[in-house]
Amino acid sequence: MATFKAIRIDKADKGTTAQLTQFDEAELMEGDVTVRVEWSTLNYKDGLALTGKAPVVRRFPMIAGIDFAGTVEQSSHPQWKAGDKVVCTGWGMGETHLGAYAEKARVKGDWLVALPQGLSARDAMAIGTAGFTAMLSVLALEKHGVSPNSGPVVVTGAAGGVGSVATAVLSKLGYHVIASTGRASEADYLKEIGAAEVIDRNELSAAAKPIAKERWAGGVDSVGSTTLANLLSMTKYGGAIAACGLAAGMDLPSSVAPFILRGVCLLGIDSVMCPIEPRKAAWQRLASDLDRSKLAEITHEIPLSEVPEWGAKILAGQVRGRTVVKIV
Repeated sequence: MATFKAIRIDKADKGTTAQLTQFDEAELMEGDVTVRVEWSTLNYKDGLALTGKAPVVRRFPMIAGIDFAGTVEQSSHPQWKAGDKVVCTGWGMGETHLGAYAEKARVKGDWLVALPQGLSARDAMAIGTAGFTAMLSVLALEKHGVSPNSGPVVVTGAAGGVGSVATAVLSKLGYHVIASTGRASEADYLKEIGAAEVIDRNELSAAAKPIAKERWAGGVDSVGSTTLANLLSMTKYGGAIAACGLAAGMDLPSSVAPFILRGVCLLGIDSVMCPIEPRKAAWQRLASDLDRSKLAEITHEIPLSEVPEWGAKILAGQVRGRTVVKIV
């Protein structure tokens, strides 16, 4: 096909525009693998890019979308051949490299992971960067030594994409999960996917004390700012918090007290440039440790044409769980 459907972001007089349009295949960027994209997904970062609320997009025009799953059409990379089922997340797609909200994508073969056995392409995108990030966070906590026997773990932004998958995975692994959310109406949903307790995010929104009462052995935080500062101050001796998001801001109004008085660790989680071996490990764990029925419960499907509208919704906190995008 000479052209294909894509969500294209362009510069405008005021900010940017995002719309479904036809994109010329000749304009695809360099890469040694061309993929027929079948499914994508909606992440918080996609919302920022689609709305222009943050400078996520670094070149124009840009095809939005940071994740895809699909089938290899052409490849000059030794690892991949036509017909292979692959997943790609991060690596600057939708930021510096033409992204995933399109019927075709051309990328470096080194960026790809084989679709894990037992996962469909749709399942993989129901997981997406949000779920992948959640699993990287769980792996980091495990590596630190936080186990179900260590005590409760907290998940912030629990009704969001990262939070929903983190809650479901940690619960299946046997952890007592305390889910923090600003949406009281989602309490039943969070308990259905595995939360043992649900707390209001306001408990974590006041200015953090240097040291507060110990409440959890570890946690997964996608919120940042004051929330993360409070998590650290309430973490048990020797515990750890995996930080993977900034929904409330990039600042961290904390102190060194949790680190030097309780031996607490702050574990930084990056999913964009994560090396390939940890990627493979995380995807294999997702295939085994994420309950498919819970994945189905947290997933909503939209067509490619509705992506710009849903990009605004996710920033407004109106999206629960995961949103998959049907490309073809």
